[in-house]
Amino acid sequence: MKPYGIHFGVGVVVLAAISILMSAWLHGAAKRVEESKAAKEGEVAVASASDVQYCSPALKTILRRVLTSCGLVKGGGSRGCQPVEAKNVAAMSGDDFNALFAPMSERAALIQYEVDKAELDEAAKALVDKTFSDQKGASYFLVVSRASPEGSVEHNRALSEARANAVLDHLKTTFNDPDLEQEVGLLWLGKEFAQLDEQFCQWKRSHAEQQCDVNQLNRSAFVAWIDCRL
Repeated sequence: MKPYGIHFGVGVVVLAAISILMSAWLHGAAKRVEESKAAKEGEVAVASASDVQYCSPALKTILRRVLTSCGLVKGGGSRGCQPVEAKNVAAMSGDDFNALFAPMSERAALIQYEVDKAELDEAAKALVDKTFSDQKGASYFLVVSRASPEGSVEHNRALSEARANAVLDHLKTTFNDPDLEQEVGLLWLGKEFAQLDEQFCQWKRSHAEQQCDVNQLNRSAFVAWIDCRL
């Protein structure tokens, strides 16, 4: 065979080998892309799972409104929503509002107060401390205070506000948390909106040893860490 024929044959073999290697590399690259895509999708699914089950769209809406409109502590003071404003924040009935928090029974606590009082007793302080310490990576600590039906509307608005601020003041005094002012949301409801019914007697209460009725139950502040993606 003449030299140019040998060279031509070698060239064909080399070209074929290159084509086979290129095909194999491209196939491997495509497979790696698919595996990477599947891994990322899996990561997104895992990340989404941290948006826990109680984080319904309605609860996220309420939480967002409370934290941005009437709840975050600002400049060393505090803000909050009054009952009239709370109805606008919730944009739903009181029963529907309370139902949002029903799935959180194991995560939340009810801090109870004496009649016409806003001070935290030792049992209340202990339960606030325990609940606040159990953050578990959550971002927002919600305080929703109420007053029972006794007394005037105006008096119970003020009483409810004082109860929410009593929780906040205790947190400031007890915990050296530099992020506290961006974590705590306050909502005070007086006696006008979202009164609790007897099903909430089963929740963790600061006076669980006492017989529970709705009047006693609504002399309270609901407290809980909430871990929702807003």
